[in-house]
Amino acid sequence: MRRTLIPDLVLDANGARDDIGVTIEAGRIQEVGPATEGERLRAKALAPGFLNNHSHAFQRALRGAVERIEPSHPNDDFWTWRERMYALARGLDPDSIREVSRRCYEEMLSAGYTSVTEFHYVHHRPDGTPYQDPNALAKSVALAAEDAGIRLLLLPVAYARGGLPRFRDPSVLAFLQRVDDLRKWSEWRPLVEVGVAAHSVRAVPQGWLEEIGDYARREGLSLHIHADEQGREIEECLSEHGVRPVELLAQTRSLGPHTTVVHATHADGQELDLLAEHGTSVCACPTTEGNLGDGFLPAAEILGRGIRLSVGSDSHVRIDPFEELREIETNARRLSGRRNVLVAEDETSPTPYLLRAGWGRVGIEPGDPADLVEIDLSHPALADVAAENLPSVLVFGSGSGVVVGTSVDGRNVYAPDETGG
Repeated sequence: MRRTLIPDLVLDANGARDDIGVTIEAGRIQEVGPATEGERLRAKALAPGFLNNHSHAFQRALRGAVERIEPSHPNDDFWTWRERMYALARGLDPDSIREVSRRCYEEMLSAGYTSVTEFHYVHHRPDGTPYQDPNALAKSVALAAEDAGIRLLLLPVAYARGGLPRFRDPSVLAFLQRVDDLRKWSEWRPLVEVGVAAHSVRAVPQGWLEEIGDYARREGLSLHIHADEQGREIEECLSEHGVRPVELLAQTRSLGPHTTVVHATHADGQELDLLAEHGTSVCACPTTEGNLGDGFLPAAEILGRGIRLSVGSDSHVRIDPFEELREIETNARRLSGRRNVLVAEDETSPTPYLLRAGWGRVGIEPGDPADLVEIDLSHPALADVAAENLPSVLVFGSGSGVVVGTSVDGRNVYAPDETGG
């Protein structure tokens, strides 16, 4: 069915336009331009949906439960938090991971995310033996995304050492066979795409990284990996390999335009140069990085090198794309002692750069998937805001509460007090 939406304003990274219609058919944007006839969205603005490019959906169940010191671990940090996360992961089964993932994805839709990249590494039974279907847990996560109505890039994650037995595969070939099988299963699921991931240089040995990097490039798949999140990770990589994590990824043919490095909070200048040289992108997760004490994203250096940036809510201590984007700039201000730090060339505000990072595009364009969010212009945070200031107010002066509708593939999947609409 073909329909035209006419909101009060249509937003892009550079501003807001009125008297514009957005025509949708077969799940895609067909036209964007002047329109007088269609479905009026009064007191609403229409914007692209946000991409949540890094998620561990099951970790949402930790929210609030880890915000106190355990007597046995008085010096709380990432590594003590990880033990609590492992305890949660031990108890998951296909039904419970589907339920917690569905709730997480529904919250994402309510916040304005229309797509999620799920970094999935809970693969097997608690003792490490495979389920009858070796991809049972991954499929449960995919079904949860379908239940909620969110677009999913599912990344089965290679894990060879450390962690829990249920994270690990016996060989890289066994892992890649599971990826192949999952890709075949997903072929007829329109909102599900399968890529591949390696957990980190501490969990995946050099030979595995080479095989996975070659596989992703040969098959044209997205490849994600945690890197430079923690100082200890870098020390261990230097001890084992004599190089830093991103340098090892370059040596193992794991970098390229298809690759996203997650975090990069402790990446040095040489590593950032390698990311820029290979066209590799970075995914920042500021609310999680702040919650875990990971450190600060070198955002100004990333912008200066032209490295593509995206955001994710990671452990889901918060699910709010506006907050993620705001944290990137405000942390850059804290580090530099200046204001309006992340301003791209020929621009005067950080807002366009941040919205491009959040949306993965500039605005609503013909040919794009009809993944859209409706913004309540009557919300107290936005009332009486001039149209030219609206994008900046969304980033710096509001939160996910301004979202009053979300569509994926042209289908309404969220409205207040309503899910899966």
